[in-house]
Amino acid sequence: MAHETETLARFAAGLRYEDLPAPVIACAKAVIADTVAACICGAGLPWSRIVIDYAERTGPGGTSRIFGRGSAVQAPAAALANGALAHGFELDSLTRPGAGAHPGATVLPPALAVAQQEGAAKGIDGKALIAAFVAGNEAMIRIGRATGHSNEARGFHAPGTTGPFGAAVACGHLLGLDAARMSSALGIAGSLAGGLLEFARGDGGMVKRLHLGRAAEAGVLAASLAAAGFTGPRTVLEGEFGFLRVFCSEWDASHLTRGLGSDWVVESTVLKRYPLHATAHAPVTAVRALQQEHGFAGGDVAAIEVTGTARMAERHNIAEPGDLMLAQYSIPFCVALALYREARNPESFDETALADPAIRALARKVRLVRDDAPGSLVTVTLNDGRRLARRETGGMLEPDGLPDKFRRLCRGALGETEAARLYDRLQGLEDEADLAWLGATPPPARG
Repeated sequence: MAHETETLARFAAGLRYEDLPAPVIACAKAVIADTVAACICGAGLPWSRIVIDYAERTGPGGTSRIFGRGSAVQAPAAALANGALAHGFELDSLTRPGAGAHPGATVLPPALAVAQQEGAAKGIDGKALIAAFVAGNEAMIRIGRATGHSNEARGFHAPGTTGPFGAAVACGHLLGLDAARMSSALGIAGSLAGGLLEFARGDGGMVKRLHLGRAAEAGVLAASLAAAGFTGPRTVLEGEFGFLRVFCSEWDASHLTRGLGSDWVVESTVLKRYPLHATAHAPVTAVRALQQEHGFAGGDVAAIEVTGTARMAERHNIAEPGDLMLAQYSIPFCVALALYREARNPESFDETALADPAIRALARKVRLVRDDAPGSLVTVTLNDGRRLARRETGGMLEPDGLPDKFRRLCRGALGETEAARLYDRLQGLEDEADLAWLGATPPPARG
């Protein structure tokens, strides 16, 4: 063993805002703004309201805010709620290449909760939040890469397993943990990892959202206990009964520390364009482009073929989704919906879409075919016999698309003017001396 856990802990404990290159700071700020928008949008959903009610009931008396409600609760309760909100409608960030990690939803909610708990009096400002966010992701994304997704092959929902580590590091950074206590925070987090993929079989989809909330909550618990002297194993990642060997069928521990401090893996984060599972972004982008170029309607389509990885063909080939979560998880449904509705709008994915006979009928005409070539090749056959094809290798949000996405996600709760003002304020996050305002409803003006 090469003491990878301790190496990660030492790096995370010592990282400072001044160490961060400008592109890393810009990336972190973009992901933080994207996550705030996802939380605000997610707060109005039925399953989110259940979690918020629970957090308010069990965590009163704190200073950490829940997005959408603006209520102040204890830090673990706020992390639980906001983590679930961020992942509440398939809107939060991920990485490319994939690492089974959600950089925004599992790291920002716990970090912000602890920042608001500790307050500006302890020197926790916008720069401190950014540095903690980067530290958490530098650890979590590397851990995710080390798994090679083999934890999901064993039936775990990967963000629920990698998330507690990133959350614990971010919280530990804000709490000022030294290297030894940061190792313990990671060691404790390993025993709090979990989340099963059984929801993908068609039942109980709400629990998927909870996995990221629990990961965020676990990070607050792990770091807080470590700060008080509670210990965890210093070999939690690489040990004989550590995370990689227990949760994964295959792993590569070299990813844990490769390029640490020089290769900033947080920059592999990508933002979603649509409120649907990442595997559907390329097919949806392709079919939208074909429709725009050739001017056909959903009713003009005889068949659609979509190529993709084995994971896409096996796990996301859901022709008859039974609820909204599965609809967002279903490539056939998402492709069909994109030909009838504006797929960038969260409002497009509602119960009326799930019951729409035209969308359901078109979803049945979508066939997924395994192909290991890059991206996804979409071939649309029209009723008049024409065959139109396009390969899409990306599909994620372009950097200049974040302001529009932020507005689309927040306008329902805040209105256009307040949404724009909040976005502008987040662009200067590093200049904020206090973070108590973030999550207030409506958000106050700076100064």
